[in-house]
Amino acid sequence: MLLPAVLITIIFSYVPMGGLVMAFQNFKPYDGIWGSKFVGLEHFRYLFEYPDSKQVIINTLVISSLKICFGLIVPFVFAILLNEVRKMFFKRIVQTLVYLPHFISWVILGAIISDMLNSNGLVNQTLQMFGIEPIFWLGEGNWFRFTLVVSDIWQNFGFNTIVFLAALAGVNPSLYEAAEVDGANRWKQTLYITIPSMIPIAVVVGTLSLGNILNGGFDQVFNLYNALVYDKGDIIDTFVYRTAILNGQYSFGTAVGMFKSVVGLIMILISYRLAYKFAGYRIF
Repeated sequence: MLLPAVLITIIFSYVPMGGLVMAFQNFKPYDGIWGSKFVGLEHFRYLFEYPDSKQVIINTLVISSLKICFGLIVPFVFAILLNEVRKMFFKRIVQTLVYLPHFISWVILGAIISDMLNSNGLVNQTLQMFGIEPIFWLGEGNWFRFTLVVSDIWQNFGFNTIVFLAALAGVNPSLYEAAEVDGANRWKQTLYITIPSMIPIAVVVGTLSLGNILNGGFDQVFNLYNALVYDKGDIIDTFVYRTAILNGQYSFGTAVGMFKSVVGLIMILISYRLAYKFAGYRIF
């Protein structure tokens, strides 16, 4: 029964990895992989000497780190607050509403966000009602990063809350009953029972997220960015797209993508080790 899944994995995940040889060639489409000149590590050296490479790596690290940090804090806090709601009907409605954005693609979300944040959009019109000058959300670097982080959290925090709600469901109710007998109010129960019970799963989620430290979210950035914010918003994936596809530098783009993959693999191994050390989590 596993044979179809194994074949699909080999065909679509492992066979294309043979194309990584382009990173060590001066690839020409009309010569093909077998006829292109082998240049060794030249493109990797060029990666670290290229003027834009350093800024692209910094942009990716900053944007990814902010997404990982706030993407962990917001679902953590929201799960605690939602767990305190006693009206199950209201609780389920809220859960459904916050899950929905996760299932909408960035092609649609990008259009909605761009429309809301333009100079005459809903957000700037609301700010003007309070006497605040319109903000160039998608045209100024720092505000663009802020928009990326907030919109990413808005899309995913409802779905990520599921993990923490599952952790809360596993807390022994007798702990809360014993705390009530000792006179602890809801705040102290949250502080000394709920939060400590969620820390192990938070450590697992946080450490495993380190594997995506160089994954800034191509779909999101590609659908929102423009040339005005390349200095603060251009990440490795969009940089590879522009150099390899638009500019025809296939070998250099492959080298950049391979560099990202190798660093991502190292981070996954480190995060897996950290998750095992601090939370006892392991797959193998």
